[in-house]
Amino acid sequence: MFKFGVDSLIWTEEFTKKDLPLIEKAKSLGFDVIDINVSHPERFPAGLVAEKIKEADIIPVTTIGLPADSNLISPDSNVRRHGIEMMKKMVDINIEIGSKILGGVIYAQWGYCSGKPRTEQEWKLSTEAMKEIAVYAKKKKDLILAIEPVGRFESHFINIAEDAVKYCKAVGTGNIKVHLDAFHMIREESSFSDAVNTCGKEYLGYVHVCENNRGIPGTGLVPWKEFFTALKKIGFNGPLTIESFDPSFKELNRLCAIWRKFADTGEELAVKGLANLRKIEASLK
Repeated sequence: MFKFGVDSLIWTEEFTKKDLPLIEKAKSLGFDVIDINVSHPERFPAGLVAEKIKEADIIPVTTIGLPADSNLISPDSNVRRHGIEMMKKMVDINIEIGSKILGGVIYAQWGYCSGKPRTEQEWKLSTEAMKEIAVYAKKKKDLILAIEPVGRFESHFINIAEDAVKYCKAVGTGNIKVHLDAFHMIREESSFSDAVNTCGKEYLGYVHVCENNRGIPGTGLVPWKEFFTALKKIGFNGPLTIESFDPSFKELNRLCAIWRKFADTGEELAVKGLANLRKIEASLK
């Protein structure tokens, strides 16, 4: 059976001390995994989160979208250095809470588009920075750094699985994997099966199971049976996490273009989505 997860973003924009009960909540709703979005590593309550993770007996994952002051493809070396140090802080947070996966837009600023195709210089800057981060992670503990290809409106740097795998190979440290997200795949990939096969078991590290409109998974256009069949064929055994956002959020709504609700609450969206996805998985047997 797949291990299904829920993203903290269905409840809260920034995970703080007040959100600690969400860890047990995720477990009680039937999720195997909680993906905690760490929007501000410098004030993330890692020690308290680690305690709650153990109490709830749930698998932790973290994600982050790098902010403007941490852009690994910036021509400003100070900005790149800040990004490297932020990512090292994220590595430390993951180790402290017992997470084995750090995913998201970790190769460049999330939401940054230069207005032209990716350049060789940007590729060089990002892969060199990531190599330093990945080596740091390997020396600390076993941790996957999973890079997320996102839609063309959120980044010009990596939009498809093929480029993400090339990036993993360019970094070459063995702990860089691909983080696929169905929301981005449906507008950027030509085939869900091909994208999964391009990654293969070697390079696919993490999956977000989001509907094409970020609504309840199983109610839109994503070809779930094709996607799940491909994942099973390559032997993927990592987490599949439901991610969505609330229109009341302040920082994320501009980047995610979330203007309407698809359920009364984010929790309702996640619970209904989990039921739908489990039914789809069961139908494949």
